[in-house]
Amino acid sequence: MGEREHEREHVRVAVVGSGFGGLGAAVRLRREGVTDFVVLERASSVGGTWRDNSYPGCACDVPSHLYSFSFAPNPDWPRTFSGQEHIRAYLEHVTDVFRLRPHIRFDSEVKRMTWNAERLCWDIETSSGSLSADVVVSATGPLSDPKVPDIPGLDSFPGKVFHSARWDHDYDLRGKRVAMVGTGASAIQIVPAVQPEVSRLTLFQRTPPWVMPRVDRAISDAERWLHRQLPLTSQLRRGLLWGIRELQVQAFTKRPNELGFVEQLARRNMARAIKDPALRAKLTPDYRIGCKRILLSSDYYPALARPNVDVVASGLAEVRGSTLVAADGSEAEVDAIVFGTGFHVTDMPIADRVVGADGRTLAETWKGGMEALRGASAAGFPNWMTIIGPNTGLGNSSMILMIESQLNYLADFVRQLDVLGVPPGPSGSGGGRVALDARPSAVSAWNHRVQERMKRTVWNTGGCTSWYLDASGRNTTIWPGTTAEFRRATRRVDLAEYDVLRAPVTTTGKGAEQKAGVDA
Repeated sequence: MGEREHEREHVRVAVVGSGFGGLGAAVRLRREGVTDFVVLERASSVGGTWRDNSYPGCACDVPSHLYSFSFAPNPDWPRTFSGQEHIRAYLEHVTDVFRLRPHIRFDSEVKRMTWNAERLCWDIETSSGSLSADVVVSATGPLSDPKVPDIPGLDSFPGKVFHSARWDHDYDLRGKRVAMVGTGASAIQIVPAVQPEVSRLTLFQRTPPWVMPRVDRAISDAERWLHRQLPLTSQLRRGLLWGIRELQVQAFTKRPNELGFVEQLARRNMARAIKDPALRAKLTPDYRIGCKRILLSSDYYPALARPNVDVVASGLAEVRGSTLVAADGSEAEVDAIVFGTGFHVTDMPIADRVVGADGRTLAETWKGGMEALRGASAAGFPNWMTIIGPNTGLGNSSMILMIESQLNYLADFVRQLDVLGVPPGPSGSGGGRVALDARPSAVSAWNHRVQERMKRTVWNTGGCTSWYLDASGRNTTIWPGTTAEFRRATRRVDLAEYDVLRAPVTTTGKGAEQKAGVDA
């Protein structure tokens, strides 16, 4: 090991990503008294998925007062369901209020993170330079890397092609023949937003979604004034929204048949807007509601009923010049293709860039399916934590609740390292280095419990194929319980679930890694 390696910048914690997870981690670290950290962001601004998704009609399907940090309430949400621009502005506000900008490195995409077993730290290569860190918090999020299907002939399409998360605002859709591929949460917002201005809209629908009305309205000045003057009212509103969703969890996780009543409401919602029996048949799902994400919209069905919209009840199979051919053989001539085909969720690209203690990447370790202790720690990747990791997603509530639970776990993780070790010097050398590595047996036991609970949930029994499932059909995405249960499970780190790795106190940072298991 040369002197140059010792001269590289070293920080206590490196956070990857500046969406809700990354910014939340940064705030929590500061509140814990940790100021020696950086936030590595590949883009030139904060916001994560709420920066990247700026397509027409983009908004959240979780109520505003629940889709915000508990430690940073916003009394001035303009609508009950906020639009993308308001959520992005909120994240910018959080960044400024908590003085996070000095910690953020923009235009710094992580290229490689390698565990250094000799120095018990992570060596990180980014597009703007290299550094090392005692702890890495990966907050890249599951909805960060768009997925575009491999369609034969797509490369030769003469028109415009883009994904919903990479919207081309310089391209004018007015008067164009547009194909919308996909019927997920983004598509049902894009369709009614662009339908009035395009000459023809063709929707390629592989699987129809269940759609419930979106009860959205402007929040009055009086309500906002009340929330500003009496913050308790905002807390009560948030608590009520949370409680209602907690009560719904049983139907999703233990008694899917109870969702039949909700299904009837969704059928009525469709029948009100879709009078054509043939179109209604195309749009009616053949799986239990809740198996795939339940979507909220009050203008999706009315838009599909308009004369300039065609619904092709089949996936896009081939592109021949400007002609799109569906799997059922139907064709459509279009000028532009918009893919609303989701993201790399169960095969997160960041996993290819993380190299653990045994020299394998996280992607290789997760080849048989993602799994992490309490959704955070993967075996063989010491002092590495993920926010919104495996089986931390939700089917009916706010992900911010899950993120804050994971921030509790992160805070205790850092506290445990402080208790167990002697802090290193400013160069990253010296000190009695300590790392926590999740025991394979603990990861396996946790994952077994999660998967056993998953067997009876609507996501596994509802008769659909969703983005919640990985290539082998295993649900590695959703949490099969309440947010309160997850909060209890991540309140603190159980050292019995980790191996403690120690490096002796030295003046050069050299010394063999020592492993000491902690008894329960």
